[in-house]
Amino acid sequence: MKMERRSADGPVISGFSGRGFKVDENVYEGLLITPQRADGWSPPPIAELSEADLVPLLSLDPQPEFLLLGTGETLVRPAPAFVKALGARGIGVEAMDSRAAARAWGVLRAELRWVAGALYPLA
Repeated sequence: MKMERRSADGPVISGFSGRGFKVDENVYEGLLITPQRADGWSPPPIAELSEADLVPLLSLDPQPEFLLLGTGETLVRPAPAFVKALGARGIGVEAMDSRAAARAWGVLRAELRWVAGALYPLA
């Protein structure tokens, strides 16, 4: 039996560099990433995170299945109002430390999942 490996198009997080993430030929300290593109991001303090900070991700068509929220060096829970606001759009929030979110991105994209990521810089 021959097994074929599926691969996903789009940006790939290939590693870490200092406080940031290596994506293709670039390094981003804060990162917004979709199956279509990766952009640098200067996020607000996690307690102040709102939908307005994620406009490029929320305008993805079709909308992402859920948001991988990398909260920096350690897991920090986002404000319940933020999670509720995204939930009202039909988008779940999976919060984890940013290294875990970067690894999850690779796994989920290899499975061809349509997700978005917002990763805070590493401390």
